[in-house]
Amino acid sequence: MTEFKDMITSYFGELTDDEFNKMMSYFHLEKISKNEFFTEEGKHCNRFSFQKTGILRVFKMDDGKEVTQWISTLNYFITDVSSFFFGEPSRWSIQALSDSELLTISNENYKQLCEAFPKWNEIEKRFLAKCFAMLEDRVYSHLTKSAEERYTLYFEQNKSLFNQVPLQYLASVLGMSAETFSRIRKRQLENS
Repeated sequence: MTEFKDMITSYFGELTDDEFNKMMSYFHLEKISKNEFFTEEGKHCNRFSFQKTGILRVFKMDDGKEVTQWISTLNYFITDVSSFFFGEPSRWSIQALSDSELLTISNENYKQLCEAFPKWNEIEKRFLAKCFAMLEDRVYSHLTKSAEERYTLYFEQNKSLFNQVPLQYLASVLGMSAETFSRIRKRQLENS
């Protein structure tokens, strides 16, 4: 709960205990077991969650091949943005790679929270802006950096994932084949 409160106060500034408790009354603790789906491509995602523990993978099937778009870890919000905010079928499947705990709000409660707690609209705006900024960074990285530079940057930012997540998922996030990823990883390990 502390991480969630810290993240919320980083957006709003200090909240009174009453304000925080009122906001929290709209959320519930959700546990997802390893391999369980948070949402599946083509279905509707009706929940928005703050990740307390665990690892989730955002991916889709493309021409019979899995493409991993994102690996989510603690202190991130997770949802299928198009589905949750715009009512479209999910474009992505989100699956737990480990047992995970989430603070979850349903779509219905989310709408009620926005009405009852107008400050929440600011977090929504910041969440969407953060998604957009991360997307811009990824596009820029793919346009300007070599595969090895992308690997190095991602490794520096996410070292623990390299021991917790199948490497083919990380290769996909970085936009490279598993073979290219393995060659770069081998070179990096030899040089360290």
